Amino acid sequence: MKTRVFEDRKVYMRQNFSMPDLVRFEYGDWNNYHTPVMVQEALEFCLANKPKVIIDCTLGLGGYAQSFMEAGFTGRYIGIDKDEESLRIARDRLAGFADKVSFIHDDFKNIGRILEKAGIYNPDVFIYDLGISLYQLAFAERGFSFLKDGPLDMRMDRYSSLSAYDLVNNLSEKELSYIFKEFGQERFYKRIAHRIAEARRSGVISTTCRLAEVITNALPAGVRHKGTHSVARSFQALRIAVNGELDSLRESLKKSLGLLSSQGRICVVSFHSLEDRIVKQEFLAAKRKGGFRLLTSKPLQPASAEIKANSRARSAKLRVIEKI
Repeated sequence: MKTRVFEDRKVYMRQNFSMPDLVRFEYGDWNNYHTPVMVQEALEFCLANKPKVIIDCTLGLGGYAQSFMEAGFTGRYIGIDKDEESLRIARDRLAGFADKVSFIHDDFKNIGRILEKAGIYNPDVFIYDLGISLYQLAFAERGFSFLKDGPLDMRMDRYSSLSAYDLVNNLSEKELSYIFKEFGQERFYKRIAHRIAEARRSGVISTTCRLAEVITNALPAGVRHKGTHSVARSFQALRIAVNGELDSLRESLKKSLGLLSSQGRICVVSFHSLEDRIVKQEFLAAKRKGGFRLLTSKPLQPASAEIKANSRARSAKLRVIEKI
């Protein structure tokens, strides 16, 4: 499916929504917005071979990075993120480790180019913390959450030209069905796509709450009271499509496996089955070709105590592979 960029969204957004200032919360409050999952497990796997270079492909607010530094890592740490706002927060959070950490605004699918530009070859660890952070969900202006009314945006990279507004208002009913089915695993994907196509005839669907309302109304009456599940899956599907998340993940993993040093490791924490499936497939393919071994034959999951303390951890899965 080919996505398209539409000028009408740019005009509509300029006329109806002001761009928020970057990073509008008090520095130091990052733990309220994102708690890294399975940190101890990640530390044990990633630091076991005393790495000299760690590549954090999803730096986010810097939670893993801080944990690595506090655990005694003394090498070079490269933090990559396509969300510039998150990078700014991470830079402040990790100010005390500025001599060790580099901050790069880019998509991790470009990992080969990123490392070449940084003069890094055969790093010892790649770590991926996939999914969306509570920080990104917290601000309505980002358009990720259906619980707060804001513009239909969902771009991780605010410089990207394609938004959820573009997809919802311009893709065909068939294309929308594909997105909701493939990326959201939504049972009522056809009904939702059809209702969106009908609703936009009366005017553009421009806000998160309006889209949530349309999705809920598309559901059969008997399950409408459980509509938030379908809304969540549909929003996830649009976010994945807008940001090309699955293609980027697959491309990045392929490149990272080829760049890894001897006895180097790749550690991935995923939060839904589509991500985990890609990680599993790429790791198994690398093992079959030779030169790699799986350190997690099955994905590790958080302990019950962590899930109790952080409900977001419930769906997390951790996989690790090592280059022999």
